[in-house]
Amino acid sequence: MSANVAGPRDTIGDDLPLTGERTIPGLAEENYWFRRHEVVYARLAERCAGRDVLEAGCGEGYGADLIAGVARSVIGLDYDAATVAHVRARYPRVDMRHGNLAALPLPEGSVDVVVNFQVIEHLWDQPQFVAECFRVLRPGGLLLMSTPNRITFSPGLDTPLNPFHTRELDAAELTDLLTGEGFGIEGVYGVFHGQRLREIDARHGGSIIEAQVARAVAGAPWPAELLADVAAVRTDDFDLIAAAAGADSGLPDIDDSLDLVAIAVRP
Repeated sequence: MSANVAGPRDTIGDDLPLTGERTIPGLAEENYWFRRHEVVYARLAERCAGRDVLEAGCGEGYGADLIAGVARSVIGLDYDAATVAHVRARYPRVDMRHGNLAALPLPEGSVDVVVNFQVIEHLWDQPQFVAECFRVLRPGGLLLMSTPNRITFSPGLDTPLNPFHTRELDAAELTDLLTGEGFGIEGVYGVFHGQRLREIDARHGGSIIEAQVARAVAGAPWPAELLADVAAVRTDDFDLIAAAAGADSGLPDIDDSLDLVAIAVRP
């Protein structure tokens, strides 16, 4: 999600419209969302080392390029033609292709890892996409998936807060989606604010997220303190924590997480 649907510039460079649907690097007003997404790439990139990887729904392409630094090969896939052109021009080490996630344009058993971060919530037929991931993975291959936690992202709402989302998931629903299409679950994790971000939350009425959303909804100028805090967010300001084994574990409850992360295995 982007909280900057109508921001101070409306393109990424000269070629890609800034609609609020995709998260991008290099824009101060987008930096919180960018870092919140980037942390999952940074923490899971090692699972792609030396492997053939497909990023299904790669968006702006920064994540596919990060993975390309460790993987044997990286295919990027997106349905939007402007996005495809942008990634090809900006990230030449990514093999960028145009295609539909409901029918992945790859042969059966052709990749070791499928990466799908902050995409599943945009899709109408989620089981079909997961089945396609299963099909293109080699035995023992990994599906790395992240998505906003429905419980905290659109609390108490019948429809998602983000107009670009079709169906958001909680941890149990994400697990059921993956196991329902034949995957085993290696682990489920939650993204949480670390100590520094909790201090920033306190400076902005308890939630830097709500402060950004309120500004976007109102179309109001960015307060200087809010912009400075958003621009200063770092990847290591977020914690990635495994789902607690039980109430006495001392770990945060996965249902309180900001985003969910699943590592699934194709048998």
